[in-house]
Amino acid sequence: MLGRWGSFSHRHPFWTLTLSGVVLALSIVFLVRGGELKNPRSLNLEAGHASDLAAGELPHTGGGGSSFSLIFTSDHVRVADARYRDAVEAAVRPLTQDSRVKQVITPWNIPAPDPTSTASPATQVSADQTSAVVYVLLKDSGGVSRKYYGDLRGQVHPGPLKVLAFDGVAEGNAFDTYLQTDLSRAEVIALPATILLLLLVFGALVAAGLPLLIGLVSILGGIGGIYAIAGFTDVSSYAQNVVTLIGLGVSIDYSLFIVNRFREELARGVDREQALATTMATAGRAIMFSGLTVAVGLSGMLFYTGSFLPSMGIAGAMVVGVAVFYSLTLLPALLRLLGPRINAVRVPIAATGSRKSWHRLAMGVMAHPVVVLVPTVAFIVLAGLPFGHLRMANGGIEELPATAEVRQGYDLSVRKFPGSRQTTVEVVLEFPGDPLTPSRVGAAYDLSRRIAKIKGVTSVSSVVDLDPALDRAAYQALYSAPASTRPPKVAQALKQGVGKHVMVLNASTDLPAESDPARDIVRAIRADRTVADGRLEVTGETAFDLDIVNFIVDRTPAAVGFIVGVTIIVLFLLLGSVVLPIKAVVMNFLSLSASFGALVWVFQDGHLAGLLGFTPQAVDPSIPVLLFCIVFGLSMDYEVLLMSRMKEEWERTRDNRHAVAEGLELSGRLVTGAAAIMFAVFIGFGLAQVLLIKSLGIGMAIAVLIDATLVRALIVPATMRLLGQLNWWAPGPVARLYRRLGLGEASAVVRPEPEPAGP
Repeated sequence: MLGRWGSFSHRHPFWTLTLSGVVLALSIVFLVRGGELKNPRSLNLEAGHASDLAAGELPHTGGGGSSFSLIFTSDHVRVADARYRDAVEAAVRPLTQDSRVKQVITPWNIPAPDPTSTASPATQVSADQTSAVVYVLLKDSGGVSRKYYGDLRGQVHPGPLKVLAFDGVAEGNAFDTYLQTDLSRAEVIALPATILLLLLVFGALVAAGLPLLIGLVSILGGIGGIYAIAGFTDVSSYAQNVVTLIGLGVSIDYSLFIVNRFREELARGVDREQALATTMATAGRAIMFSGLTVAVGLSGMLFYTGSFLPSMGIAGAMVVGVAVFYSLTLLPALLRLLGPRINAVRVPIAATGSRKSWHRLAMGVMAHPVVVLVPTVAFIVLAGLPFGHLRMANGGIEELPATAEVRQGYDLSVRKFPGSRQTTVEVVLEFPGDPLTPSRVGAAYDLSRRIAKIKGVTSVSSVVDLDPALDRAAYQALYSAPASTRPPKVAQALKQGVGKHVMVLNASTDLPAESDPARDIVRAIRADRTVADGRLEVTGETAFDLDIVNFIVDRTPAAVGFIVGVTIIVLFLLLGSVVLPIKAVVMNFLSLSASFGALVWVFQDGHLAGLLGFTPQAVDPSIPVLLFCIVFGLSMDYEVLLMSRMKEEWERTRDNRHAVAEGLELSGRLVTGAAAIMFAVFIGFGLAQVLLIKSLGIGMAIAVLIDATLVRALIVPATMRLLGQLNWWAPGPVARLYRRLGLGEASAVVRPEPEPAGP
């Protein structure tokens, strides 16, 4: 089929170019008129449900508008000085007059006491009287206000004071800005390196330019696709980085193999049509299966529905599909038009090494397979050992560099207001009716006292904790009395903490939100859900952290099983063997183990933190998932391209040693070049400022480096030598089915069908 498609592309190149042009035009339209990228919330978690429940009945707890904070500081003037107040009020005056701002709360205009408000002299003026915090409340939601945050921030001129913005909209805007900067930096680094490597591989400017062209249009198509999807569902703001990360690598890899095979066929002396038909039937077939394996790996993210991961998987699979599409449409049409001119504009920097070195390497490894295999595998396993003490926690402000304004503002607020960063565990009680009946008030009172006894809890605040002099019966009597008889303080507390069906208790602790002892508090509260006829749910930063980690861990076995199972099936359809797919999966796990070990050793344990410029911290739970799904697919990319060439030689000679050596000779230099290109792309992202992108880029770069060197060059030929003829074995019925379906790759050169006779 692909051979016939190659012939069609030769005879009708302009039809193929038109098809590619239509897809490209649609991509541009979607890019311009598509939806907005935004991270979906994890609504199917207990913490998410509890947060929504509280926000629905107590709107002040989570709904309506957005905000950011400003921290003013001075080395010479104290907050009590009139000059300090004048400078702050002059700085924020433009904000008070802006129609987009709902309220600006300074230490001198704090509203009436509110039990749930963060605004108070204790939290807005530092103990050393050098710093003051101003809260800026906005009318629009965070997604809308981030668009004009820069304009609001630009209106603040602190005069003799220093000012830093942090929290809320400021933090979200900073992540958006750094992600875009990281993307631009990666492109600036990756593109020149890619051009140089392509010139080294091909030695001709025209041949090197084609893969780069396919890479650029593939990325454009992938980004256009995610903006099209964003019009119907939430797509993560990280998706654009992932599309570039994956798209540039795979599209250049695919086109590199096709261009190289086309040049090989022309060098054999065949005509242009036959060269294109054979290229499509061999290299084209290989990249189709490669695209399938990469897409299968990325589709594992669909098991994490409710998080931002499915949108990342869809985005990645989409750009892979676009890369395969252009490699099988636009690229063959360009090859047909160029023909022998594909070798035009020779460059003097081209590599001159002989492919025979790869043949000698393969034969050397196969001469002593055990000697090569044992130490190589031992080294990779040893490199993966740090993964055994992996600790996962949601990333926050510390994922941004220490030089970011919002990070500096956050760090300064922590130093100046050491008690203001307490962790709050929010306990939401939902009842079928009025929460203030005597039995329900009594149950809430008992729960509050049980929570207060949990190790690490410093205080509990709620409507049953207003006065330590009141006991259980007193609170029941207080809330059974008419509302008109209640003191103003009690009425205000009820307004803030009790809804039609909901009552909220806040447990405070000095423990960091992501720490294990803080998680133990959440677990202890959830372990005893006895609360009359109501239902207890826990939310807050620690609860979200714990729920997301559990969410990832619970779904990972099914995702891994799906990826491995489907990949084995796809590889069987390519190779006709049941042994090679299993071997390929084992090889992938080796590459991944070293990459995961490096991830923990570097980013969690903090090695190289000074060199790479980040704050050591627990690994974001999405990173192992992203790394596994992407690297598993990309590693299989090399396996497919290498094994397909070995299979071609096996079908021709039935000599296992020859097939391995010849396949490595014909593909080794290309695999190394392709891996070097991917490595350059990933390292470009490894220099990102946002820690999630940095750790993903470096983790993938390490995986590709190990996969293309130790695994493909040493472990693969060694294991294939030990397995011998068993490499190509399949049970009789399965082998017959494979042949009957016509899935095997033709060993002979594809012959194009003749043109039909004219009239």
